Amino acid sequence: MRPFFSEKGPKPMGPYSQAIISGGFIFLSGQLPIDPEKGVVCGPPIQRQTERVFNNIKAILEDAGSDLNRVVMVFVALSNLSEYKGMNEVYQRFFPENPPARFIFEASRLPKDVKIEVSVIPEVSEQEGPLG
Repeated sequence: MRPFFSEKGPKPMGPYSQAIISGGFIFLSGQLPIDPEKGVVCGPPIQRQTERVFNNIKAILEDAGSDLNRVVMVFVALSNLSEYKGMNEVYQRFFPENPPARFIFEASRLPKDVKIEVSVIPEVSEQEGPLG
């Protein structure tokens, strides 16, 4: 088990790792729609926040030796399930073929009052990863 941090994603807001590489997988902590360069939340609508989240995830995974095509599981928290359709419009652009398994739930409140938080678990080759 090895912690992983990428400058290409937002810095963790608390005492947790941005990601852990273990057993051929990356366990990515929940990502918020934060601009990693400015450190600020991008504004609504849900489509914009979803795009920011998945661009952050994509950058972190590539830095860790993986990519969106290797994601096996996605966890999506929405502050309101009525935003499902708007989130899904953007989501399917990031997973156009063979989408991963997914779990979506509504959370009464998310950090920084964002509309979405996403965590993913992709495969990664220990030899290909930056820590291998």
